[in-house]
Amino acid sequence: MSVSRRRSRPASSSLPAVPTDRALLPVGITTILPDAASRVRELERIVLELLSSWGYREIILPTFEYLDVLTPGLHTQIIEKGYQLTDRTTGRTLVLRPDATAQIARTIAMGMLGDSVPLRLAYRTSVYRYEPEHVGRDREQLQIGAELAGLAGPAGDAEIISLMVDCLLRLGVKAFRISLGHVGFLQALLRGSGLSSSEQKQAEQAAARRNVPELESIVSGRRLCRPHVRAILEAPALYGGEEVLARGRALAGRDRGVRAALDRLAAVYRILQFTGHGEHILLDLGELRGFEYYDGIVFDVFADGVGYEIGGGGRYDRLIGQFGRDLPSTGFAFDVDRLFRVVEAVDTVRTRNGPEYLLATTSDLMGAAMTLARQLRLVGMRVVPGTVPIQGTTALRSVLAEAGRVRARAVVCLGITGIKNDEVLVVHDVVRARKLRAPSVAALRAQGAEVFRRETVPDALKARGQDR
Repeated sequence: MSVSRRRSRPASSSLPAVPTDRALLPVGITTILPDAASRVRELERIVLELLSSWGYREIILPTFEYLDVLTPGLHTQIIEKGYQLTDRTTGRTLVLRPDATAQIARTIAMGMLGDSVPLRLAYRTSVYRYEPEHVGRDREQLQIGAELAGLAGPAGDAEIISLMVDCLLRLGVKAFRISLGHVGFLQALLRGSGLSSSEQKQAEQAAARRNVPELESIVSGRRLCRPHVRAILEAPALYGGEEVLARGRALAGRDRGVRAALDRLAAVYRILQFTGHGEHILLDLGELRGFEYYDGIVFDVFADGVGYEIGGGGRYDRLIGQFGRDLPSTGFAFDVDRLFRVVEAVDTVRTRNGPEYLLATTSDLMGAAMTLARQLRLVGMRVVPGTVPIQGTTALRSVLAEAGRVRARAVVCLGITGIKNDEVLVVHDVVRARKLRAPSVAALRAQGAEVFRRETVPDALKARGQDR
């Protein structure tokens, strides 16, 4: 993503120097510059339109909330990473949005979306979490995702994963894999191992980080159930195809909790295979996602050429109940910055970064030009006002040069020498026109430029745009 990152002094030499030990931007915060911003918005538009076609309606979340209200749905580590401030009116502690899913869960539990289920919601937002500089994550993360509330069976899991797959395919990303697991597999093994509750939590956190040495240190030197210990230590390496399910069942023995997790995982996997998404799925019995509220199917998505996940999600059947209303739910989110890098690599999201038309005029026709610009915008054209004078022998050359500077693909001229006051010259191909040694109305018309009566221009350009 093209961004403005921290640097020691402003870009303009006319501004005073900033001491090198003072950054202009906080660590982990970026400015998305216009060219990249237009492509990011196009990416978001494509994803939101696809989510809408599946029946997911967009929700816009508040930037901050009362910490005590949101706390029931937040993991302790997320609370610790949150940015907190004091509400001047009440004195209560506010937190900048550290997690979108918890906010949506709170919104649903409060009944703000009614009682009808299932609920299908989409969102694009930023989350704010303190992250050390070396972990490779921004402290402001752009996210876009979907939540499905009120659907408990494997079909809901398969729907949300299929939706994520469709988003990637629509964006032109084909080389990706989804690491699919069930948190219940490892959690049930830990419960049956003989570890204390605190040790189980430590083991979960180590497994989520794939820290096998730490996991070994937690389960070694204790009088534990040896079959469960062997399975716990083997789980992080259990990934692949259907053979993973067979090995998982062998490790499960008669443990009903472990077998139930494997049965649910197998059911979701079969649906995804049937829908044609099986080639993207990698079963992973060590997958935990690292968020405490996940309690079922979980998944991460990875793309070729990127060494970290670009998104993920999972089932959180108990989260909404933390706010007062039990409702099974699942969802996913993309990290927009990471997704953008992948999409840029395949070069499928293209946007027109400049205006479609530069509108140039003389000072005495400024009112007519503003009226025409408004009419063009009403029929869907993008128009930027010209700023260079168009009188004199070099008028057209100056106008074409400005069109190149602002990346306009075409020019609309009023009052230029060679046409009447009630006429408009439209140059359709700026790149070609700029190659003329001596641009004139006649030379431009020979290249395909057209002259219209002013009142006919909006309809003429609209028709031309529809024909392209």
